Amino acid sequence: MNLHRSSAALLASLCALLLSTVHAAQEAPSVPLSWAPVQTSTQAPPQSVDARVEAVRDATLAAQVGGSITQLTVHAGDRVKAGQELLRIDARMASQGAAASSAQAAAAQAQAAVAAKEYERQQQLFAKNYISQAALDNARAQWQARQAQVQALQAQAGAALTQSGLHVIKAPFDGVVASVPVALGDMALPGKPLVTLFDPAALRISAALTQTQAARLAGATQVQVELPGAAERIHIAADALQRLPTADAQSHAATVRATLPAGASGAVPGGFARLWFQGASAQGDQRLFVPAASVVRRAEMTGVYVRGGNGKPQLRQVRLGQLAGEQIEILSGVSGGDQIATQPQAAARVR
Repeated sequence: MNLHRSSAALLASLCALLLSTVHAAQEAPSVPLSWAPVQTSTQAPPQSVDARVEAVRDATLAAQVGGSITQLTVHAGDRVKAGQELLRIDARMASQGAAASSAQAAAAQAQAAVAAKEYERQQQLFAKNYISQAALDNARAQWQARQAQVQALQAQAGAALTQSGLHVIKAPFDGVVASVPVALGDMALPGKPLVTLFDPAALRISAALTQTQAARLAGATQVQVELPGAAERIHIAADALQRLPTADAQSHAATVRATLPAGASGAVPGGFARLWFQGASAQGDQRLFVPAASVVRRAEMTGVYVRGGNGKPQLRQVRLGQLAGEQIEILSGVSGGDQIATQPQAAARVR
């Protein structure tokens, strides 16, 4: 009997405590709700296009003469300086030809010197009336012919020397060797690629845009470049972009280039990149945004509390778009000028 009385007393106490809590909650002063208007924007949604990384300065060094490769001093990945020797092609025949041309030029110079002395003697004899004018003219002609022969042979010797220099391949600028598709002993032929190198300090991205994307890009103030492995996107001013004046005849795509800052992480020639941009909407449509914290998610329903005509919040189902910072786009469910409750939990308690 005492046990039943104790249980009844405990139950009565709990009911009294619950009723007092409910009355206190009903009598507690309501906290005023904060409202935020639906924001509108004419900016188009962020778009991205695939791009590739390119070297601003790259070169494929090819052979200008034929011959066997006798010396190869670089490999893929090596850093080289401007003027550094990269490889040599067998130049024995060219060297012999250059030596022969130099010897012929030296012989012609000696003969020209003899002709010059002879012309001086003929001038002295002509001054004493020992020879005729015709003899003097003949001596001058021989001297001039020797001089012309010297010039021709010197030019030929210079060409032979230049030809011999073509057997040495040197770096045109400071850079990194990208590939060496030949090996020691291979036969070099005119036009055959020997070494490919690029300047790692000057890289850019290149992207192909459709006509619609190019029109939207024209209204952007800046673009962003996303590189694999990079912690953050690279921000580039839109006026720093290079837009090629022509479009591809097959795809009708326009090429856009953006120079990357020196030392950009994850940028290698031929690598993947992504170009992000946001410009004005082509149709001029308005996009609607609300604070992301005002969105209510209940099971499969997503909504916001909109201020009704009686001033009380009304839950309205919406369809969400992309997140933009602390704002989120609303695709449907609200209109411009609607007031949104920024504290959805407090709005849910209002009756």
